[in-house]
Amino acid sequence: MERIYLDNAATTRVRPEVAAEVMPIMTETYGNASSVHAFGREAKKALEKARTQVAAAIGAKKEEIFFTAGGSESDNWALKGAAHQLRAKGNHIITTAIEHHAILHTCKALEKEGFVVTYLPVDEYGLVTPEQVEAAITPQTILVSIMMANNEIGTIEPIAEIGAVCKKHGVLFHTDAVQAIGHVPVDVKAMNVDMLSMSGHKFYAPKGVGALYVRTGVRLENLIEGGAQERSRRAGTENLPAIVGMGKAIELITAEQEAENVRLTALRDRLIQGVLEKIPDSRLNGHPTRRLPGNVNISIRFIEGESLLLSLDMVGIAGSSGSACTSGSLDPSHVLLAIGLPHEIAHGSLRLTLGRDNTEQDVDYVLEQLPKIVERLRSMSPLYADYVSNKQ
Repeated sequence: MERIYLDNAATTRVRPEVAAEVMPIMTETYGNASSVHAFGREAKKALEKARTQVAAAIGAKKEEIFFTAGGSESDNWALKGAAHQLRAKGNHIITTAIEHHAILHTCKALEKEGFVVTYLPVDEYGLVTPEQVEAAITPQTILVSIMMANNEIGTIEPIAEIGAVCKKHGVLFHTDAVQAIGHVPVDVKAMNVDMLSMSGHKFYAPKGVGALYVRTGVRLENLIEGGAQERSRRAGTENLPAIVGMGKAIELITAEQEAENVRLTALRDRLIQGVLEKIPDSRLNGHPTRRLPGNVNISIRFIEGESLLLSLDMVGIAGSSGSACTSGSLDPSHVLLAIGLPHEIAHGSLRLTLGRDNTEQDVDYVLEQLPKIVERLRSMSPLYADYVSNKQ
């Protein structure tokens, strides 16, 4: 049986080149980067090389990169650290209704502390405008956090324009770029970004490592207290193997970005067109063109997302119905509800996310199997039977 992985937005396979870079760090360069002896100095050198690689990928200075345990920690640190640091200046935060839960749940936690959060609505494609952000800014606004690209529907937000608005009003601007790195060109200076979150396992690095870019001059309250690691701003012995892997992975993916985006976009559009043509009463979610090159999010009426995923898995196709962080939830996606889909259609969503290992043959196999699965599942749906009879 074919085995096709189409859940690259949830996590990616570590690249062979990255694994080759990581192995010696576990077996040879295994010192603590804080130690003064030769083993420690070798580890420190590897750590700083990775920091330089990450900084170069986003147009930052190496001292502006702080390694974390992943995107969720980076998001938490950016929001809580900035809010607590600036509490005396104001208590208002602006974000959107379609952010990752690492942002939304952090905002809810801050609301319990007395902060006021504005959740901006999005249009039918999941876009928020710079004008919306500007209209929401008040004298009490201390922070704006808007994701660079949505993890479920793939829509890419106008980050540079929003950054310019924030800079004009003297408000800190954070962007969750976890899904964007390697697929969207990132220049933190040109985009007027003050803080940026990323996660290694979204671009073929190991799990459990991320980074937070913090522009020089931006002060954040520490999220983790302890030792003097990460220039005393994020305590804990560095996860050096994963950090080295992240450095290598981001260097590789940014070098290949332009050509790989062309390839993935062609596969994406072929898959979208095939599904919409072969499956009646299906629709694309997210912006048709301003979207991540590997993201396909389709809603299929009269189908439960869970049944669809299990049926696809039985024929060797791995997909998802939305964010991996909410896969255990029975509630429909907050992102799909925010773009205006009714509950019953939002429940029948399918997210297929392509990566560097996927081929045209993978797309063709999905287009061969998916319509048959949908037809079988719909044949068991009384709602679909009523719908068909009413159309006739």
